[in-house]
Amino acid sequence: MASKGMVPADKAPFTLRRATGTLADGAAKLAADIGAASVEAVLAQANRKAVRKGAAGALGTMQPRPADWYAFDEKDNDTADWYPQGLTCGEDSGSAAVPVFVASWYFKPTAPVAERGIRVTFMSPTSLRYQHALLVEAKPDGSYGPINIHAGGIAWYGEHLYVADTTRGLRVFDLNHVLDLRSAQNDLGDASRIGRDGGRFHAFGYRYVIPQTDFWRVVTPGALFSFVAVDRSTSPHALVSGEYVQDTPTGRVARWDLPLTDGTPRDAYVMPHAKIQGAVSSGGKWYLSQAADARTNGKLIVDAGGKVTVRPFPVGPEDLTVSGGRVWSVTEFRNRRVIFGVPL
Repeated sequence: MASKGMVPADKAPFTLRRATGTLADGAAKLAADIGAASVEAVLAQANRKAVRKGAAGALGTMQPRPADWYAFDEKDNDTADWYPQGLTCGEDSGSAAVPVFVASWYFKPTAPVAERGIRVTFMSPTSLRYQHALLVEAKPDGSYGPINIHAGGIAWYGEHLYVADTTRGLRVFDLNHVLDLRSAQNDLGDASRIGRDGGRFHAFGYRYVIPQTDFWRVVTPGALFSFVAVDRSTSPHALVSGEYVQDTPTGRVARWDLPLTDGTPRDAYVMPHAKIQGAVSSGGKWYLSQAADARTNGKLIVDAGGKVTVRPFPVGPEDLTVSGGRVWSVTEFRNRRVIFGVPL
């Protein structure tokens, strides 16, 4: 594996078209009825506490250990309902006023529990406080519901949060519209319900909802959007997305110019490694997060212009982001859920 680097590929299969539809109208209607909070305000009152260098089982046999890592609290680490997948950060956005990581989770319901969709977590590496928010799809009449996708990767650029939708493309959310249900009512509604009813708002007990505002859909079905990241080291900046392929080293990755106004990719490559859960380019290098299983350490594959090295990584690594001269990821398995960083 150490001799195989990224191989240029046809970029056409990753061509996207904008498909806003009624999404912007629905989000605007919901935002008109529920007040918004800034990311900084969300973090200031965050209701959960991470543990610095906690859940060390996530590291498995990894040596040396990560430069730093943050474990979700005991409840979130142990839940069988929600699984972390995507990771981005304030440095990706270029607009965040405070240091922050944002992680995506997908819901894995056990009958008879109803689907709850996807959520994101805003975590401060300074205070260690964090807060969940539910991502929703709103209709023009102001009703809304959950989004049932895997959310395998997220990327924050400007005010936009891009969420990977595996077979469809990239969903877009506006982080200026983190809507606070408590601004519209005194409580959080019925924790078993979602949507609006009789002037009241429900979101499975979540305080914050973020409605989808846009959609970039793949033109020709076939390309997968398993993860997504931002490369701020190029000019213009780049949005990166690619494919998880389980058994064969045939997954592809593509890049688009940012800000995203044209769905034509800049370039594309084949990653000659299977089980890639996340990829990001930075400083002329490619960083690939390779998974194994729930008990085996993953790998960080680094391709520097065809010179490939393999570095130790924790158990269950997922999406990648770059912050503070480090490449960061999040791990997914129960009681081994951490956000961690290693040097670039």
